[in-house]
Order: sequence, then C-alpha cells, then structure tokens
Amino acid sequence: MSTSPKAPPPLAPPRPEPRPPLRRPGSMPAALSALSALSVPSLLSVLPVLAVVVLLGLPVTPGSSVTPADAASGLVVLCALVQAVRGARRPLNRTAAVLFGLPVVGITVAAAGALTTSDALSGLARHLQVFVLVPVAVLLLVRDRRGARLVLWSLVGLALWQGAIGVHQNLTRTGALYQGADIRAVGTFGPSDVMGMATVVAFGVVAATGLALGTRARRQQVVAAVCAVALLVPLALSFSRGAWIATAFACGAQLLLVGVRRAAKVFAAAAAVAVVLVGGLGMGAATLQERLTSITQVTDAPDQSVVDRYTMWAAAGDMWRGHPITGVGLKAFPAHRDGHASLALSSGSDTAGAGQAFRRQPLLSPHNMYLLLLSEQGMLGLLTVAGSWLALLVIALRRLRRSGRALRDCALPACGLLLWQLVNFLYADIGGPSTILAGICLGLTAWWALGREAKVPARTTAPAAESDPR
Repeated sequence: MSTSPKAPPPLAPPRPEPRPPLRRPGSMPAALSALSALSVPSLLSVLPVLAVVVLLGLPVTPGSSVTPADAASGLVVLCALVQAVRGARRPLNRTAAVLFGLPVVGITVAAAGALTTSDALSGLARHLQVFVLVPVAVLLLVRDRRGARLVLWSLVGLALWQGAIGVHQNLTRTGALYQGADIRAVGTFGPSDVMGMATVVAFGVVAATGLALGTRARRQQVVAAVCAVALLVPLALSFSRGAWIATAFACGAQLLLVGVRRAAKVFAAAAAVAVVLVGGLGMGAATLQERLTSITQVTDAPDQSVVDRYTMWAAAGDMWRGHPITGVGLKAFPAHRDGHASLALSSGSDTAGAGQAFRRQPLLSPHNMYLLLLSEQGMLGLLTVAGSWLALLVIALRRLRRSGRALRDCALPACGLLLWQLVNFLYADIGGPSTILAGICLGLTAWWALGREAKVPARTTAPAAESDPR
C-alpha cells in the first residue's frame, strides 16, 4: 500500500532586518552634520575656496604684497576654469555675465589712465581678482547648498581663530598700539592692517547669525548662536567703529528678514549679552564706552583719525570733479592727494605693537570705497563696479523673499555678507590680506542669486524643502 509523500511544512516568513534608528534633525553636532552630508564631488569642489580661508589664519609678513591666501586664490580661479572647460557648457548665465562683465569695463578704462605701467598692471590685477575673478570662481565651484554651508562655517572658524588671538593680545597687552597702550586686537594681521581681524571677525558674526536664524536644526542653531555671541568680544576689542556699524546693520537686516517678533527677542538677548560682557565682566568698559561715544561726536569733537578721513573724503570728491567720467586712474589717489587736500591732513597714522616696531604709515586711500571709485575710476567706475554690487544684492533679496523658509540657512548669510560689505565700504576700501574675503563673499552671494543650482521654486512647503538637492 503506497502512501503519498507528506507535504513539506510551510517555510517561516523571514524576519525583517531591524531598521537603523532614525536620527532626528539636529541630533548630530553642526560641523559633523554638515561634513557628513557632503558628497565627495561637492567637498572636492570647494576645497580650493576653503584653502584660501585657512591660509588667512597664518601670520602675515610685514610689507609683503602677495600673501599665501592670494596665491591660493589663483588656484581657485584655475580650478573653476578647469571645471568650466570639462563641463563643456556655458559656465555663466546671461545675468551673471553682465553683472561681472560690467566691472571689467570700468576697471580697464581706469587702468588705461594710470600714471605708470606698474600701477596699471598691479591695480588691474587686484581689482579683477577681488571683484571679478574670485567671485566668479566661487560661483562655479560651490555646487550646492552643502558646499555653501561648508564655506560659511569655514568663515566662522577663521573668525574664532583670529578672534581668540585678538582677545589674548588685549588681555596680555601684546596687541596694536591704541591710546598709548598695546591693547588693540589685530590677530595675525599686525598693526599695519588693523582692519584685518575686524573684517574677519565681522564676517564670522554675520555668517553665524545667518546660519542660526536660517536653519531648522536645533543643535546647529545653538552652535551658530554661541559662535556669533562669542565673536562679539573680539569684534569689540578691535575698536573698529566702521566694523561695528556694518555688523549691526547686517545682523539687524537678517533678523528683520526672519520676522519682527523673532528680531525683537534676539535684539533683547543681544543687549543683555552686551551688558554682561562689557559691564559685568568689565572688558575694557571705559575704553569701549569712549570709542562708542566717539561715533556720535564725529562732527562735534572729531579726533585726528576722523579729521584725516574727512579731509581725504573731500580730496577724493575734488579729484572726481576734475575728472568726472574716468577719474584720475587706478592707484593714482596718493599722487593727487596733497594737491587736493587741506592742511588739516596729517602726514600719516602711527602704528606699533603686535611684534612690530613703531612706524608712520602713509595715508594712501580715502577709506571709503565709493569715493575711491569716484576719484580713481570716475562715474563710469562707480556705475559699473558699485552698480553691479547693488544689482546683485537686489536679485539675492528678491530670491530670498520667494524662497520663504525653505532655503534660508544659506540665503540669509549670503545676503548678510554682501550687506555688511556694502555698508563697511562707507568707512573702508580694499587693501590688506583680508580683502580676498570680499571676493569670496561676493561669490557666495552670486551663487545664491545667480547660480544654476540656486533656482528657487515659488513658496516651497516644508517637505519639499527637505528634499531640495542643495
């Protein structure tokens, strides 16, 4: 008697593999989170830009005209050129080509009117480097929002490094000479470039403020906010009134862009922090109070530095009236200064401290970028160079308004950095190693406003914002 074989027992369903626990946004430290989110091509693309920022942390050799950061900026331009050639497509859209082509016209015409061939070549190279070549290179090398965030955090890191050196200089009285004491924080830039550390630290404050206000990751908000508050100390100890005003304006604009209520809360917290740092801890309260008060006394009881500045402003305006269209030529302001300045102008400013001997530094510029453009490049230079900055800011702000809350983590600091630069140009001009940062910041703003990857959909929702490729 045959029996049919028994059916095999049914197989047990396979156990599902355990899923890795989901990580909530903001559960990783801000710096590690930004680094882990980077794709390898995006990281490699921005490495030359990061190299420029890192090299600005090295000590500057007194009297050197070319710094390691300047040399690295040439590498940035070369890498962008190679990428554009390999991409086999037009690297810039029409708007970008116009905005960065206009300054070339004004700068080239002014170079043709320079007094010497050496002035023409060096001035042309410097202006094109800062206002055209480096910004365009950054625009091309920053491929996505992750790369932009990394560049922004590198600015914050550089500011923390230079700021820490500046605070140490103030506490140990090894800084630059200020009112008879070596207490002015100048970082590694030395007393010959007292605006260098102030510029770097101010960029860090603006970038950190924008990152804190724009991100939704709680931990990144806290880290960025702490960095911004900490950087207020070296910014105050730089004693740079122009940097203070520009930083307050740029950070205030970022706060207003995210909402009046939030701005009021942050302003109140910032005021409390300032009271603790200056009053409670006694960090040079008397000196800072005197410096702050002097901002409102520039017309009633100006000090000699203010008198020199007003005199050079008047001289720059007089040069422009004599050459209204094309100016007196690139780098020609010092040669024409004495013929247009009054006797109130001093022979130079005293610099000493921070490891350097006392020297009398000549006054070679009006310390106002717009007046420098007018005097050396005329109305043509002002319209083509400064006009391109204004147009770039308008486009960036319009795109920020359309983006809503989706892309603010990069948009706010990008717009804030350009705002800071435009306000600071009322009290300063190009010069010194930190000038190259102006080109990087222009490039970041251009990436946000004009980049191919920066096209913003109209009023994206929160889920769509999380899937944004940047």
